[in-house]
Amino acid sequence: MAEVLLSSDLLETLPDAIVAVDCDGIIIQVNSQTQELFGYTRAELIGQTIEILVPESYRSQHHQHRANFAKTPKTRRMGANLDLHGRRRNGSQFPVEISLSPVSTEKGLVVLSAIRDISDRKRIVEELRRANEEVQRKTAEQIGEYRSRLASIIDSSEDAILGKNLDGTITSWNKGAERIYGYTPEEAIGKNISILAPNDRPDEIPEILRKIARGESIEHYESVRVTKDGRHLNVSISVSPLRNAQGDVIGASAIARDITAQKRAEAQLHQSQKMEAIGRLAGGVAHDFNNILGIINACAEFLRDRIDSAAEPSQYVENIKKASERGASLTRQLLTFSRSSSVQPRILDLNDRLKDVGKLLRPLMGDDVEILIVSKSPAAVVEADPGQLDQIVVNLAVNARDAMPRGGKFILETRAERFDETFVDQHQNMPAGNYVLLAVSDTGTGMDEATVSRIFEPFFTTKEQGKGTGLGLATVYGIVKQSAGHILVYSEPGHGTTFKIYLPSADHKIGLESKSEIETVSPKRQGATILLVEDDDIMRSLTRRMLEEHGYTVFEADDGKSALEWVEAHPEHIDLLLTDVVMRRVSGPELVDRVGASRPNLKVVYMSGYTGELIAQREVLQRGITLLEKPFSRTALLNTIHSTLE
Repeated sequence: MAEVLLSSDLLETLPDAIVAVDCDGIIIQVNSQTQELFGYTRAELIGQTIEILVPESYRSQHHQHRANFAKTPKTRRMGANLDLHGRRRNGSQFPVEISLSPVSTEKGLVVLSAIRDISDRKRIVEELRRANEEVQRKTAEQIGEYRSRLASIIDSSEDAILGKNLDGTITSWNKGAERIYGYTPEEAIGKNISILAPNDRPDEIPEILRKIARGESIEHYESVRVTKDGRHLNVSISVSPLRNAQGDVIGASAIARDITAQKRAEAQLHQSQKMEAIGRLAGGVAHDFNNILGIINACAEFLRDRIDSAAEPSQYVENIKKASERGASLTRQLLTFSRSSSVQPRILDLNDRLKDVGKLLRPLMGDDVEILIVSKSPAAVVEADPGQLDQIVVNLAVNARDAMPRGGKFILETRAERFDETFVDQHQNMPAGNYVLLAVSDTGTGMDEATVSRIFEPFFTTKEQGKGTGLGLATVYGIVKQSAGHILVYSEPGHGTTFKIYLPSADHKIGLESKSEIETVSPKRQGATILLVEDDDIMRSLTRRMLEEHGYTVFEADDGKSALEWVEAHPEHIDLLLTDVVMRRVSGPELVDRVGASRPNLKVVYMSGYTGELIAQREVLQRGITLLEKPFSRTALLNTIHSTLE
């Protein structure tokens, strides 16, 4: 089943019934408006074919519409002129208007349908027709009564319905138009319809009026209109000519529907799809690069062991190893963006971490921004994922850079804090205790109160279209909360911005974890048998050699399928399975499941360039299985194998 990338919260904000259907016509997602409109529960709809919502007499017509859409999938609006109908759970039918939006996913085309019940609109049109016929037959004394009736019918519509002369002068204005555009009838009638046109579309309305004068109609034309308070709305407009008794065109009637929320949803859907694709690309590149770094790192370690440490070549070997480690650090940052990562917290000093991140910020911020790192406490020990901490700083730096187009100061400050009960009373969500503060400040343009109240919302951005996704600060918020921290924002227009991030202090855990820079290799262990599964030939050969030199007996396979065949052909005991995660034909997690069926006590170590979707979805880390991230050193490999066997 395809996965819809649009969030359920966003779907619930839309006024129409939203139904997502996969390439086989199976319903995969609906909003609550769909349940209300059709009378089904969400559970009753998911997994059913879309025909469940279509009357039997209209299904052949619906099949044809689906076939036509599949040939040329593009966003389109299918109006009442196509005589489309929906079917409720109780069997009753009603006319609908449908908007279709195609979304390409890895598993095929997903069609997002926005369905609107137009029974009221049909009723209004029919009432108008009948009333108009009656008006033609009635005496002059009765015309006023029917005009009042017409006005009441028009005002009952949620859409904007207005009339205008051929020169564009507005002659009528219903309550729907007042609600959508903000002008009262007194403010709008007598004005030219051009008051609603944006400045960048000066010729649009005159062209529409010329078509109307020729007797043409315009159906479901999408455009942009400007409200009284300056907001830009996306609208779907239908315009028809008005004729006098002689049949001459004397004006136009227009029905406009606000589709701003729907267009925003479509844009966010496509943006989410794009971000997912970019993430997969970044993750794939980083994964392959980590394999290469693993080979470089392993070769450097073998060379280091065979060269006299006092000899000049040893210096070059160390440079190779350091360069490999720097490359690994860069790919980890790339993977933090790309993957659905499992958090891997460590005890670390935030002061030391900021010194390293600061080096990455120099090229990012530019020469006109001064970067200051201020440590007001000798130690700022926290338990957090290092890659996620880096991402917090980089995301905030990107925002600060945009807020300082003419340069300024970017300040990173750390200090220890203790919150007592008085502070907790003022900040209910922050329990009392010891914290480490990371304050990130800039001297940029600042934000008003309304902007500050929304900055952590996904997809909210103050940048112009195409300049930002609105995901940066939402990601920061998520990481802080995932790390059991809290984030506060202080900003005023013209006075810069400060983000204060409070993370629980981990001073009490110092000494519980070994320092990563102190490398001690576990003692040799003779006789243990390892099945090594790795699809990169060079990496597999080097890993086997490191294990065999340490006393392990190693059998190898170049992919998951070959490993299964080896296990079937060799029923003898295996102490540990060391397998890559992402492999062709049979993945690492699948291999573990199938081998584990006959060997339930088998020890397993995964190795991968990234944790990725396979691990995150199957939650293998949460089940206690160890992950060895590439590129890994010989020390990390041997210690991981040793601790797993022990």
